[in-house]
Amino acid sequence: MNILVFGKNGQVAKALQLEPVPEGSLTALGRDDADLLVRGNAEAAIRERKPDIVINAAAYTAVDKAEEEIDAAKALNTDAPAEMAKAAHDIGAQFIHLSTDYVFDGTSHDRLTEEAPTNPLNKYGATKLVGETQVMAAHPKAVILRTSWVFSSFGNNFVKTMLRLAKDRDALSIVADQIGGPTEAGDIARAALAIAAKKHRGAPGSGIYHFQGTPPVSWAEFAEAIFETAKVTMSVSPIPTAEYKTPAARPLNTVLDCARIERDFGVAQPDWRSGLVRVVKELQSKESKS
Repeated sequence: MNILVFGKNGQVAKALQLEPVPEGSLTALGRDDADLLVRGNAEAAIRERKPDIVINAAAYTAVDKAEEEIDAAKALNTDAPAEMAKAAHDIGAQFIHLSTDYVFDGTSHDRLTEEAPTNPLNKYGATKLVGETQVMAAHPKAVILRTSWVFSSFGNNFVKTMLRLAKDRDALSIVADQIGGPTEAGDIARAALAIAAKKHRGAPGSGIYHFQGTPPVSWAEFAEAIFETAKVTMSVSPIPTAEYKTPAARPLNTVLDCARIERDFGVAQPDWRSGLVRVVKELQSKESKS
């Protein structure tokens, strides 16, 4: 099972490169290998390497900047995934594409199933949603993995931001009315590889799947858990979204129903608290060595 990953330097792609691939290999490509802003590069990379599985972990993830840099967001979140999906389909490869909870508007108070109505509030979510549609049109047997609030010991993410701010402050105001599921990059990587292995063996599952950490929390509650895990003294003041203005609107509730992925692929919903312990330990180990 030969796997080709796009997005080499992103959180999930980095995690994928750390995971073993039994009876197979994994090659990760970054911008220097295949600049996805240039049409045709993704297709050329896939046709040249002829993998069994393509995993797209590349994306334009700067949610606020996407409001202004819409062309770049569209190129990476819509056009490139569609190109990858078509090329993978043409050579008979399986395709796994990572998407986001931001395809929802967050107005529902229920857990969101894969069939829940989509209505992105920002341009990032809109480009990801169109990307989903185009991927499935190009590769009907593809798997789209919607996930959320990704964190790890590398890249830019909420955990690293909170610990960085804790070095200079003793109090923070954090949004408390956006509820979702933090998800460790390593958990996403392992889920993607489990799906890849089963698809390679002929598993029939395809379409959209939800995968995020549990239990649901607010950003403020997540921040408190980060400081507690890192043994950092910090006062967290919960505030409403209305008091924290950002260029891009965010959904209030993106608690995903993750039953389908366990039913079809045996991938259980992870406890983000375990992932947080691992990530904080890795970050503290890196800091002690620096």
